[in-house]
Amino acid sequence: MDADPRGGVRNRREDQQSGESVLVKNVGLTIVRSEILRVVLRRLIQSIPVLLGVSFIVFLVLNILPGGTAVALLGVNATPKLVHALDVRLGLDHPFFDRYFHWLWQALHGNLGDSLENNLPVARTLGERLQPSLEIGLAAFFEALIFAIPTAIAVARRPHGVLDRVNVAVSMFGFSCPTFLLGLLGIIVFSVNLHWLPATGFVPISAGLGPNIKSIVLPSATVAFGLFCGYTRILRADLVDQMRGEDYIMTARAKGLSQWRILIRHAFRNALFNMITVVVLNIGTLVGGQVLVEQIFAIPGMGLLLISSINNRDIVTVQAEVTLIACAIVAANLLADVLYMVLDPRIRHGRIAS
Repeated sequence: MDADPRGGVRNRREDQQSGESVLVKNVGLTIVRSEILRVVLRRLIQSIPVLLGVSFIVFLVLNILPGGTAVALLGVNATPKLVHALDVRLGLDHPFFDRYFHWLWQALHGNLGDSLENNLPVARTLGERLQPSLEIGLAAFFEALIFAIPTAIAVARRPHGVLDRVNVAVSMFGFSCPTFLLGLLGIIVFSVNLHWLPATGFVPISAGLGPNIKSIVLPSATVAFGLFCGYTRILRADLVDQMRGEDYIMTARAKGLSQWRILIRHAFRNALFNMITVVVLNIGTLVGGQVLVEQIFAIPGMGLLLISSINNRDIVTVQAEVTLIACAIVAANLLADVLYMVLDPRIRHGRIAS
């Protein structure tokens, strides 16, 4: 039997169309990657003067405050001779700009200097203090998001319902309750009465994963509760707004899609923009929030180190820690820009047109 020539032509056309679609997808993916890389490079270049400005302002403020490092270390009753001798030994008798540019030059070469308080390398001190703060901060973000997202979706399905009213009451309590009070309540309930979790201290991962997790549960939950309340209210409001007035929601309903599928598959993605912005802003405020938590639970983290260094006028340590925090905020803003471009192609096209 002879083969149908039309079938061969049809197959060749289908192969050609499939090849063209694959080529279009590859070209589109290449364009997206190039745009993201362009944004990353531009942001990195823009962050250089920001980091320099932050380091200079911190150095300036610590130098114009009353007193000085020598007075903070020796006490207010120290004689001027002792203060001057300590200034000379620490190199604080040099001009302001000489000291700043010396620190900057050393930092650019990877040397953050030695602490003026205990003469230990600042890089090693930051490395030791970074682990507890980083674990608590990441655990708090994870706990807040993993509970806030399903809660917001559930209450957005039926606005002003019973679950929504309960969520409003919980959120108002979280906004009005101070962080230190939540921490103390957690210690009383879970440590003193139930004996489930340790009240204070931090156990590194090297000492065991179980004890490490137990030591960060209460501190991270204390921080996460406030984040959870904020994330839930913001995401719930955006989801309700999307479900009420957007044309694509009306189209999805006309197709017969269920309310849950519309919420999760369509409205949720478009409601994430404000959520991403708030999460990025929390990177900076989280440091201040963890200072109280680290004091309550006796966690040797970055917050306690920052307060101690400011009180002792340890300019080198404060400078290095604030610069590290600024780098984290810049990186978070960069990640937010990339997520915006991934979630909404219109942003990519807007950047190309501009």
